[in-house]
Amino acid sequence: MSWAGPDDVYLSTSLASYLDKKLLVLLRDGRKLMGTLCSFDQFANAVLEGACERVIVGDLYCDIPLGLYVIRGENVVLIGELDLEREELPSHMTRVSTAEIRRAQKAEREATDLKGSMRKRMEFLDLD
Repeated sequence: MSWAGPDDVYLSTSLASYLDKKLLVLLRDGRKLMGTLCSFDQFANAVLEGACERVIVGDLYCDIPLGLYVIRGENVVLIGELDLEREELPSHMTRVSTAEIRRAQKAEREATDLKGSMRKRMEFLDLD
């Protein structure tokens, strides 16, 4: 059985200052979650209340509600407190529905895949 060491304690106690505050959490897979930190443990596992995932594709964005959300500590890259008085986005950003943002994500993923396959086809040219 593995026990938390002294370094783990420092990480989790620093989260105590964020309790009951609105946070932005960046995950290892690139997702951005927002919500109020209501609990955490010595492994930095965290529980967000009123959580939502902010999805951004180009100039489009959508906040997808998740509700009460548990985050495994090893997936957290960054945690930061949100300034409630300054939560606006740049003026060029447009809020869209969940269905629209999913379509935009799919189109972006397909464009990336196409770009990758074109690169593989052109490798033989050795343009360097």
